Formats: sequence, C-alpha cells, structure tokens
Amino acid sequence: MTTPLSAADFQAQLLDFLDGSPTPFHAVASLAALLDKAGFVRLKESDNWAMQPGGRYYVTRNDSSIIGFVYGTENQPADGVRMVGAHTDSPCLRVKPNPELVSQGYYQLGVETYGGVLLNPWFDRDLSLAGRVTYRTDHGELRSAMIDFKRAVAVIPSLAIHLNRDANRGQEINAQTDIPPVLMQVEADAKPDFRDIVVQQMQAQGITGIAQVLDYELSFYDTQPAAVIGLQQEFIASARLDNLLSCFIGVQALLGSDGSQSVLLVCNDHEEVGSRSACGAQGPMLADFLARLLPDTEQRLRAVRRSLMISADNAHGVHPNYAAKHDGNHGPLLNKGPVIKVNSNQSYATNSESSAVFRHCCEQAGVAVQSFVTRTDMGCGSTIGPITSAQVGVLTLDVGVPTFAMHSIRELAGSSDAHGMYRVLSYFFQASGNLLPVSQ
Repeated sequence: MTTPLSAADFQAQLLDFLDGSPTPFHAVASLAALLDKAGFVRLKESDNWAMQPGGRYYVTRNDSSIIGFVYGTENQPADGVRMVGAHTDSPCLRVKPNPELVSQGYYQLGVETYGGVLLNPWFDRDLSLAGRVTYRTDHGELRSAMIDFKRAVAVIPSLAIHLNRDANRGQEINAQTDIPPVLMQVEADAKPDFRDIVVQQMQAQGITGIAQVLDYELSFYDTQPAAVIGLQQEFIASARLDNLLSCFIGVQALLGSDGSQSVLLVCNDHEEVGSRSACGAQGPMLADFLARLLPDTEQRLRAVRRSLMISADNAHGVHPNYAAKHDGNHGPLLNKGPVIKVNSNQSYATNSESSAVFRHCCEQAGVAVQSFVTRTDMGCGSTIGPITSAQVGVLTLDVGVPTFAMHSIRELAGSSDAHGMYRVLSYFFQASGNLLPVSQ
C-alpha cells in the first residue's frame, strides 16, 4: 500500500503520465512501469500462473491493454472482485501502410482517422509521431519496438481565410484530402520511403540490428504538453484525457490498495472503435483472466455475482456556450464531482443498485457526485461498461470526470474532479465488508 497522493502530487504525476503516453502502447508501458516499481509481478499469458493470496500481479495483451490485480488476503477472489475499467486509446490520425504523398514539392503522409476524431482542432498544431514498429533483425528474428519522435515533425496547415471566405460559416473537412500532414519539402521527383525515416528514428533511439521494417502502427499527436491552467489553476488541459485520465486514476487507486480486498484494474484498447478485438472489452481478455484466477466454473460464476465493475470514462460537462445541448437537470459542472452516467437504453451499464454503491462510496470519501443523462432527443455514446457487463456478467456502472471538447486534440477537465475520483476509487478498493446491496 502506498501513501495517498496529495492533490499537488497527483496532478504533477498525472501530467507526466499524459505526456509520456502518446499512444496506447506507451500508455501501457507507463502503467506497467508504475506497477513494476510497486512490486507487482508481471505474468505472461503463455506461461503457467500460480497466483497466491497477498500477491500483486499484472498482465498485458498486444502491448496496448493491461490488467492489474491484487489478490486479497481477507476478501478472496471467490468472494467477489472489485473492478475498475478504463481504456487506453484515443481518437487520432494513424499513418497508412503506404502513406507517401508528394504534392507541390511537399512531402506528406496519408492518414486514416481512428475513432470519432474532432478534426478541426488538428489544424495548425505542432505534431509528432509515435507508436509500435515490427521489424526483422539482421539475424532473421521478428521483433517489435516502440518509437516516439517526441519533437514536432509535421503540421496540417489551414487554408488562409482569403482563399476560403466561408471558413467561419461552417466548413466540411474531407478526411482523405484535407488532413494529410506536411513533414518536409522535397524535390518534385523525389520518392522518400517512410520506412527509411522510421529506421532512422529507431536507430536514434538506440535500436540496432534492423534489417527491415515490416509494418507499424504509428499515430500523430500534439506536442503541446499537458498543463494545469486557469486563473485559479482549476483546469487540466491535455490531449488524450479521454481516457488516459481514468487509466491514471485507476492505477493510483490500485497502487494504494492495502491488499485486504481482491481488486482489479483493466485498461482495454480499441474502445473508440467498438472494442471488438482480442484486447478490447468485447474480446476475451478479462474473461480469460478470471477463468485462470478461478478455474472452477461454479466458483467463478458465483464470484462474478459477488463482484462489481466501475467503468470509468469521461463525461460531457455542460459547456457554457452550448448549455442547450444538455438536459436541463443533468448538466454536470467541472470541479463539482465525478458523474454517474445513466441511459435507460443501455448505452451505459448503470442501474439503481450499481449507482447506489457509487453514491455510497462518494459519500464515504467526502466527494460530491453528479448525474448525466443525455437529452432525450439526442443520441448517446457508449463505453466499455455495457460491453464488459455483457461479456462477463458482472454488475456494472458507468462514471466519469466531466470534460469539455471530448475527442478534440486537446481536452479540458477539472483538476479537483480528477483527484476526487481518485479518492472515491481508493475507498472502493479498500473499504471492508460487502458493498453490494442486499435484495429484500
């Protein structure tokens, strides 16, 4: 068990985590480093497992999803597991397999939109590249490595208003033709090979013995660092708050666990594109983990019924310029507490019992709580909550920190909300006794 983080220490470490996690691969590496430092034992899915009471473990899949687990000494897994779920991916621009474009002497890369990207804010930003590269070594072995250019290497310039007088009256962005980033100037007949550029970056990072880059998963990201802003320092501004903010809150709550309760954090990849993958929430990763933790089917099914999952994903804060986009009674305010997300059509997994548990935890932790329901005449997004609940059968609710500009290249959240959610999840992981309602 670690000493609880003060608000100041929490914020400082959060900013470092956000800056060091430009892709899901880097996010999982950052989470794993925190768990390694705290003495968690890394498990490999291809090995035999022998988890014991009092042990602390973690496992990754695809380098982009991670499960951390504390095996309780008092509350055994068969008596139920307290779970928190989040996701490591964020909407972004991914480099295509054959991306090279040369136009008017400018070298550009073709990109594919990943998830529901808010495209307008990507223009005129200082962009870098990061992700995973799979290559063949000089000895014929296949290996994967993470790379991060870190410095600004590209930009998507806006078209001057003089050439588009209707730009401020609403402009449709063509994702195929309008957003390929500009990397450099070249001769008109030049044909730079992007894989050569990748090799140069790998070598600059000390990776040697590269015979050939076979493939990659690389994303552009904004180089502007995360920051605490506002006249009273009440806001956190950063890329990827959705949903690295919840990943960081979850791992800090896990690190603070005293070991008496069986608690679990799962951070899945691919939520922004539907979660349908081997390492996504619609895949078998969490179910596989629980099956290995409790091999006996009867025991495992009983344990699931005694468990609770808190799906932590950002919520829409009511925007002062667009307040009409919210239901009048359900417009969460920044810095007024975490939000319980409700949708009767099951876009969120919350029900009255799971919501009541979270309200109880907030009260015990001394943290205010809010509710969000989308306008009845508007559609509702979803999370890993309903997917996980359907896959595993666990009682689940959806909560989140209220946020502005969700899916933008730079989002905004309340600084006290993040620390408040940390306090609530810490209580959830450590509270003794049964937290589930007893039916009459």
